[in-house]
Amino acid sequence: MKLSDFDFDLPDHLIATRPAQPRTHAKLLVASGPSNVIDAQVFDLPKFLRSGDRLILNNTKVIPARLTGTRTRDSGQGPVAAKIEVTLLTPQPHGGWSALVKPLKKVNEGETIRFTDDLEAVVEGKVDGQAILSFNLAGDDFDAALNAAGAMPLPPYIEAKRKADDQDKHDYQTVFARHSGAVAAPTASLHFDEDLLRQIADMGVAFTEVTLHVGAGTFLPVKVDDITDHKMHAEWGQVSPDAAAQINATKAAGGRVIPVGTTALRLIESAAAQTGQITHWTGETDIFITPGFDFKVADGLMTNFHLPKSTLMMLVSALMGCDRIKSIYAHAIAERYRFFSYGDSSLLLPEIE
Repeated sequence: MKLSDFDFDLPDHLIATRPAQPRTHAKLLVASGPSNVIDAQVFDLPKFLRSGDRLILNNTKVIPARLTGTRTRDSGQGPVAAKIEVTLLTPQPHGGWSALVKPLKKVNEGETIRFTDDLEAVVEGKVDGQAILSFNLAGDDFDAALNAAGAMPLPPYIEAKRKADDQDKHDYQTVFARHSGAVAAPTASLHFDEDLLRQIADMGVAFTEVTLHVGAGTFLPVKVDDITDHKMHAEWGQVSPDAAAQINATKAAGGRVIPVGTTALRLIESAAAQTGQITHWTGETDIFITPGFDFKVADGLMTNFHLPKSTLMMLVSALMGCDRIKSIYAHAIAERYRFFSYGDSSLLLPEIE
């Protein structure tokens, strides 16, 4: 298939720069079977679930990965400072971080970038357009300093419209975030609050938590015309033995397994890729889901509305069918649904509800 098969025209004013308040008041498009579409709101979600269903939640926690610091260099005539912007990407085995550094040419190996009186990092090297940074703090001390100094790494299409602020530290984090490591949020999960979770549990729907640390690669554009030539970024994830057992029990009992977000879907399908049945799994996944994919676990998906020509458009097209997704997105645009990370949501059910 060609990249152009996943393109569509999106009016700029439909790109959300702030989430709905309260979270559950975002709009929810429910699409089931070959043609059924219902316009609802996220707080209506229990109406479309059944006792015995299981929602899969990604409990990753977004770190405030965007830092602004200063590199100071002795020019021979006194110190010369340069402003340096850093976005942390991936923790390294030795304890450092790979990071995007702007401007990268303004830092040399061995130089120090100072972010606050407490937090600084040494440039250990440069690899493939990224820097490897070693921080002066570790563990809880590093987490505390990062929380104080860092900003949430908002997606590029929001950053182009406004800078991150303190409100984003709340808005860009799920209420069930537990394990730090993501530099992008599992955004479908941002629509839940504790009250909605209780309502869903009370009606007999179960929850299973998994972890996929969403990386900045999720925002990388597809640059090839033939999508089979695209190389997906890798992200670390884990499905525990208990999580796998819970999912298998739901499938055996005839319940539906519905991931909340494409990250949770990609992870559970990765864990089932070898045997067709989900098992305990830990590692990096670069699974690329395109039309024709054989879903082993997911019976549906709750997800936001995605960028044109993105890998996530390919994923939802694989789940629902290309023509079906085009009609769903046309409906969403006509009804003024808000798009992308802070936008509205959809519940996609290939079978008739």
